[in-house]
Amino acid sequence: MALLRLILAGSTIFLVACPLNAGPDGGTVTGIITFKGALPKAKPFDLAKEPACVKMHATDPLVDETIVAGRGNGLANVVVYISSGEADTGAVAASSVNFKQQGCRYKTHVLAIRAGQEINIVNNDPISHNIHAAAKVNREWSRIQPPGTAPFSYSYEKEEVIPVKCNIHPWMQGYFVVLKTSHFSVTAEDGIFRLPDLLPGKYTVTAWHESLGTQSQEITVTAGATTSMYFTFLAGP
Repeated sequence: MALLRLILAGSTIFLVACPLNAGPDGGTVTGIITFKGALPKAKPFDLAKEPACVKMHATDPLVDETIVAGRGNGLANVVVYISSGEADTGAVAASSVNFKQQGCRYKTHVLAIRAGQEINIVNNDPISHNIHAAAKVNREWSRIQPPGTAPFSYSYEKEEVIPVKCNIHPWMQGYFVVLKTSHFSVTAEDGIFRLPDLLPGKYTVTAWHESLGTQSQEITVTAGATTSMYFTFLAGP
């Protein structure tokens, strides 16, 4: 795994229509997010101020997760979602999503949720953490979560990309991405995304990355077909 904070120098989008079976009524948008550019080896974080974290990562250093690229240069932690098109009138999922603090890091670096859906915040570590969600559109909040305490929940009503950090352990950083649509996907290291069950029509698909920026492309979805989109994010020199 290669990890490094980089600056966007450009981007490329390719669009290919593939008449594959996606069900009798809905269509599917799928594709791969790739990264192009040099990925020098990242330096491990300095955990010296927290001996428990040093012990946990004696053989598995914690490094920056701003850029995570896997085999084939698939880019992880990209949120791909429908940003315009058919209105999403479905009910918000009743189940919550977990945001875990484990191993002196956020297990989910980028958490995408639908507006109104609860985030269940858990501390699995033997030390205290602080969760500081620095929202601008929604309410900003900060809360300490000691070890062994019960999880707590929070939800947001407005769309926003919200930086999350631990004020105790500054290397712990992540994002809540709050979306109105239920049609979204967060890529793993293979860079693959899939947006199923879309009604036929025209949409705008947007891909967001925390440091490489945002790309958008219009697309037409056909009933029973899968349309593939390929996004490439380019790093600076």
